[in-house]
Amino acid sequence: MAQNKTLVIIQDAVKVAMRIRDKETTTTLRMAISEFKKEEIDTKVEINDTSINTILQRMIKQRRDAASQFLEADRSELADKEKREIEILSVFLPKQLSEKELELIVSKEISSTDSSSMQDMGKVMGGLKFTLQGKADMSLVSTIVRNLLSR
Repeated sequence: MAQNKTLVIIQDAVKVAMRIRDKETTTTLRMAISEFKKEEIDTKVEINDTSINTILQRMIKQRRDAASQFLEADRSELADKEKREIEILSVFLPKQLSEKELELIVSKEISSTDSSSMQDMGKVMGGLKFTLQGKADMSLVSTIVRNLLSR
């Protein structure tokens, strides 16, 4: 597995968590490292910071979905565990753009692609995907695009 900046930071965080006996952080970060290795094996490509960010975002999305399902099933203790894992994983993502910043970027993309209706959503999202990958939750971006196109 390649040694890149984000991976080294996460591996160091595991060591610190082990030293202070923070079992939850240790387990969560080891799970993330395992996902990175799995991705390398599946794709046969060494992971880089971009792919690590993508994997972390996927893991966070899975935990958000699980937390909402646990809340619906009235299992708040399990939902809280998922939320704590989200907090642990989020530390290693780049700073996320604010909703106002996203609205501005989406508005520019809509203008530059001459989009005016919901039929153009795919075209707008396609352009934004590469621009915002790792910098924003794409489900939030999708909601913003939908809102701006439906005006």
